[in-house]
Amino acid sequence: MKPGALNLITDVAGLRVGNASDQAVKTGATVLVGDAPFVAGVHVMGGAPGARETDLLAPDKTVQEVDALVLSGGSAFGLDAASGVADALRNQGRGFDVGGQKVPIVPGAIVFDLLNGGNKDWAEPPYKRLGRAALADAGTEFDLGSIGGGAGATTADLKGGLGSASLVLDNGVTVGAPVVVNPVGSATGPGGEFWAAPWEFDGEFGARGPVTGFDPCAPPRTKLTMLNAATTIA
Repeated sequence: MKPGALNLITDVAGLRVGNASDQAVKTGATVLVGDAPFVAGVHVMGGAPGARETDLLAPDKTVQEVDALVLSGGSAFGLDAASGVADALRNQGRGFDVGGQKVPIVPGAIVFDLLNGGNKDWAEPPYKRLGRAALADAGTEFDLGSIGGGAGATTADLKGGLGSASLVLDNGVTVGAPVVVNPVGSATGPGGEFWAAPWEFDGEFGARGPVTGFDPCAPPRTKLTMLNAATTIA
């Protein structure tokens, strides 16, 4: 197995991704849109998830395909990003047909970035605007890091951000994923090496090497060491 040509979710044919950020607010939105409607699924975890239209992704629901997916900052306010995307898609004539009316299906999920130092004293939340801008930006190549839905994401001691990867299986099928990383814990070990170093491609994490003594195949420790931990939404 090997990564796709771009090592991005857009190595899956027919998918495009766009980002929009507000540097003053330190937040943003990321949109995954298909050239045609596509099948999606969901697994919601955590004690305080923030999501929109995820229930209809169950296989027993009437709607079987979506037009786009949204990952946004902004906590509950960020769910409006999907509304901005839906408005723009309807103007393009896209959506689930209900008696001649088009209803774009745009599920979304958010991360909490309200305490990252950005100016949240808005008269009106920026997320509908950011959703529309991210859709307009959608293409097969897109930036990663502190941008889009990950613009204001943080970890315990570093910035979080938007990531993506792809993998071409031995049978030729390409799989991929976008993720906004906003964990409560640290992304690095005591020496500054990334926990994810064993899965690094071409020095993308700075080629710092693995955390000393870390075995990625070892079973995880099960002792609870932190209460009220936040949840990463991917």
